Amino acid sequence: MKEWIKTYIPDKDLYFLPENKLAPFKDYLSSVLVIPHEEFMNHSSYKQVQLANSYEYWNLSKEVKYVLVTPPGWVNHLPAEKKIDLFHIQMEVGRGLVHPISDFSVDTSFLSQNMIEVKGEEHVVLHKAMWEELSYTSKEELMTDIAQQWEDWTCYDYPIQTPSHLIKYANTFPSTAGSNCLSATLFAISQQEWMIHEWVHPKTFLQSLENEYYYEITSQDIKAGDVVTWENSDGIIQHASYCIEDHFFFNKRGQTFFNAWSIVHLADLKEEWGCYSMKIFRKAV
Repeated sequence: MKEWIKTYIPDKDLYFLPENKLAPFKDYLSSVLVIPHEEFMNHSSYKQVQLANSYEYWNLSKEVKYVLVTPPGWVNHLPAEKKIDLFHIQMEVGRGLVHPISDFSVDTSFLSQNMIEVKGEEHVVLHKAMWEELSYTSKEELMTDIAQQWEDWTCYDYPIQTPSHLIKYANTFPSTAGSNCLSATLFAISQQEWMIHEWVHPKTFLQSLENEYYYEITSQDIKAGDVVTWENSDGIIQHASYCIEDHFFFNKRGQTFFNAWSIVHLADLKEEWGCYSMKIFRKAV
């Protein structure tokens, strides 16, 4: 929890603007970097996995043309109406760190200076300066609620046959972002602990399966030690998981630190990923 609180709100505040929304802020940009969105997405400084996860780059509108990279507190020096306008734009373009107040189980009145109303519902826009002003208890309560928006905290006990190297991680959360389903699966088959913390991509994953002598089978009869993948219509892996025994799997749902390494049932995996093509890989003997 301490690591989540420390890193979930990045040190740099990012605000995303469509092309026609930049001009209204032109008088307030002297201490800001205005980066064209295409350049921003190719910039190594802003490809960091935690920035991507916090601001949810994948949800951003295609209308975004500029990114304002601002120091903490810059937004608080805007005239009140400009601040509200900027927050509304962030909601419209799909920026991360914007949450409906209804998602929180605690009193959020202390966040009123950072709230906007959209279609009758209040949302809070999180940024570094306001986060730093909160008490640790408030941060902890908010972080708990935010984490449970990513996935519910339910899982199965690990089976008796669970390999010992998986028991350490089963039904626990990472403290840093990056680990994804592919790295969790590679750790399961390789027992290389450092791999579980990597952000592995599909081609690397398939090469690693080959290196570990896994091959695709035609049977749909899954057994312990098998790797199951789900691919889209272009043949790109969308998810992978490792079978521990029967229908129980060692699994990670996404690359955020809110996604646990958990024990799940095959039925749960099929429900979530069933729209994709399932393949089964087995280690050669």
